[in-house]
Amino acid sequence: LGANPLANSGIELEAFSGLSTLYIGIAEAKLTAVPKDLPSSITELSLDYNKISKVEVEDFRRYKNLQRLGLGFNQIRSVENGSLASIPNIQEIHLDHNRLKKVPPGLASLRYLQVIFLHRNKISNVGFNDFCPRSPSEKKNPYTAISLFANPVKYWSIQPATFRCVASRRGIQFGNFRRK
Repeated sequence: LGANPLANSGIELEAFSGLSTLYIGIAEAKLTAVPKDLPSSITELSLDYNKISKVEVEDFRRYKNLQRLGLGFNQIRSVENGSLASIPNIQEIHLDHNRLKKVPPGLASLRYLQVIFLHRNKISNVGFNDFCPRSPSEKKNPYTAISLFANPVKYWSIQPATFRCVASRRGIQFGNFRRK
């Protein structure tokens, strides 16, 4: 459905009824919000290159099977607290090339999340518990990639233990921030 100028209400309820849908791509469709009427069976959703400005709690409640989510190249300024908690099996999230000023809340509670792309945003601070659970007894798959390059974050001021749940130090990408 990519590159079609769809209105947020342009997809009829049950439009994909009867399909065993695994992947839906609606890139470059000028969407301003996450569609809420897609099949609940999807495991991959790509909404890259749209005009989405925020992620809200109700956006993913229907999509509990999501494993990969693409929201890159939008205009996202905020991710509401608790909005990612409804996709507990998520393994990969792309929020690169947006307008985020902070790391989205709730990443540490996503047990299976291994890849998070946050490069080319406006993130200036990374908190100690933004990515990893507070307690070592909480189970979490290790990250294989956390991309934070091209953000105004001062990486030298981040405590090394902030990335205690990353598989290897090569899994963290910083640097290359230039003011425009």
